[in-house]
Formats: sequence, structure tokens, C-alpha cells
Amino acid sequence: MTDNSKIKAIYLTAEDLKIAASILYLAYHDDPLFIDIFEVEKEGYESRLRSAIREELNAFWQAKQPMIGLFDEDRLVAVACLNLPSTSVGSNRFWHWRLKMLLTAGFMGTKQMLEKESVVREHMPSQYFHMLSFIGVHPDHQHRGLGHILMGAIESVMLEDPKSEGVGMFVTLPKCLSFFEDGNYTLIEAVQAGRIKGHIMFRHR
Repeated sequence: MTDNSKIKAIYLTAEDLKIAASILYLAYHDDPLFIDIFEVEKEGYESRLRSAIREELNAFWQAKQPMIGLFDEDRLVAVACLNLPSTSVGSNRFWHWRLKMLLTAGFMGTKQMLEKESVVREHMPSQYFHMLSFIGVHPDHQHRGLGHILMGAIESVMLEDPKSEGVGMFVTLPKCLSFFEDGNYTLIEAVQAGRIKGHIMFRHR
């Protein structure tokens, strides 16, 4: 039986961002959305994906958005990144983020990311909610129940804001749907964002 008694969920610090980026790179390497946006068929896909995730985390940090880490003693083993309800996911992104994303993903890739965020937000069943942007468990620590511990930490962050109506997300990997359903997320509807099909899921307060 796996011992998770030493697992602690705490907010990430600037020193944790490099390891967090590595965990999320592994988690999203085969995600259809990123495969499409960063053009897996062209040379340099891994480099573009790494750079994009690094820029996303830096933008989260500078905007003071909640980034949660699960630590097994001193080792970071899982990460979740949320947008606060008052934050516009797309339109108010920092200009430096957009410029760096243009260099990383190119014009079409950056445009697709922003369009995806706009489509997802339009289909959410709420106006004031947390958005789960990233979630990942290190491959060496999967099948330990850490994902469910992380889900509990995400719920706690949401409950700290009495006005938040829940947590929404866009799921592009069908195999992940049952995991979120187990975490009390409801399947709202299937949507198309550019060339990518995914599912809007929402965990009501």
C-alpha cells in the first residue's frame, strides 16, 4: 500500500518553477492541443513546448495566480495551476508573454492558444469561477493517488473565495474524463477549438 502520509500540498515558490515546468512538459507532451499548436511534425517541437510551458508558468507567477505543488518530503511530484475568477484568461495577458509566445509558437500557434481560451470561457456554465489551466503528476509517482490529493487542494483554493462558483477546465485527452468525473467534475459539453476537439468540465461549488 502506498504511503502518502508525507505528501504536502503547498503553493509553489519561484525556486520551484523549473521543476514544475519539467513535470508539466512530461504531462502535456502528447496532448492533442499542444501537438497541434506547436506543430509536432516540424523539427523543434519539444523545444517549443518547453519554452511555452516555461513562459506560461512565469506569467502565472508574475500575475500572482495560484500554483499548487504536492511535495513528497522535499521533492516536487505534482503540480496544478489555476486562474483566479477575476482574471481574464485571454484578453489581459501580459504583452511580454504574447511577444515571447510569438517567438516560441509563431503567430498561428499564439493565435490558436488565445482563441482556444476564448472558446472555452464562452462555454463555461458560470461567469465567476476558477480555471484549471495545468495539472500533472510526475511519471515516476503516478498511480499513487496523488491526482486525487491534488484535486482536493484545488477544491480548497476554490472554496477560499466565497464568490467562486466552481472550477472549470478544458479536457483534450478522453482518458482523463473519468479521472475528473471521479473528482466531482461534470461534463458540460464537447466543443471545438480550432482543429482540436475537447470537453468542457466543471466542478460546481
